[in-house]
Amino acid sequence: MRIAVASLALTLTLIAGCATRSPAAPVASKDVSTVKVANGILVNDKGLTLYSFDKDAPNSGRSVCNGDCAVKWPPVMAAEGAKPSGSLSVIARDDGRKQWAFKGQPLYTWPEDQDPGDVYGDNYNKVWHVIKTNQL
Repeated sequence: MRIAVASLALTLTLIAGCATRSPAAPVASKDVSTVKVANGILVNDKGLTLYSFDKDAPNSGRSVCNGDCAVKWPPVMAAEGAKPSGSLSVIARDDGRKQWAFKGQPLYTWPEDQDPGDVYGDNYNKVWHVIKTNQL
């Protein structure tokens, strides 16, 4: 009986914790990236390929990839006070967090890219594209 009561209490605690957690909780600082060039494409500090999204209006200063889209295509977050230079800028996302942009296009990663050089997201649904250095 004690085990059943303890199990029920634990289950209720977990359910309550899930119900109160915001799905749009801020990304931890470990997810903040830098942007650089490697092997002819833009990559993050882990060497993973960065992508643009055709549905983002260039130079609008915002990303239209939010909610489930941002889970599938994680935004490339910029540290508070990040210094843009050249074709790189920083935009404010709808939740107030900062995101890197290239020529006014917000930047994203694709979770299926696991190793530097992977480009599995290139031309995905004909709207996600690798940023090549010849575009600089």
